[in-house]
Amino acid sequence: MALKWEDAQEIAELLAENHPGLNPLDVRFTDLRQWVIDLDEFDDDPAGSNESFLEAIQMAWHELYQEQEQD
Repeated sequence: MALKWEDAQEIAELLAENHPGLNPLDVRFTDLRQWVIDLDEFDDDPAGSNESFLEAIQMAWHELYQEQEQD
């Protein structure tokens, strides 16, 4: 599975698995960007990131975080 910047939901699921219990709203975009690039499944140009992509990933991850916290 080759993930691109626009695959926010899939990236968010991997980040939630890799960083359980971490509130994604506490993560700086610089760290978030690096964590995405470091994913084995990620196969896109690192320079192609932008605030819009990172925000979409963060919000998708936050939804998963909220669901996990309610369980």
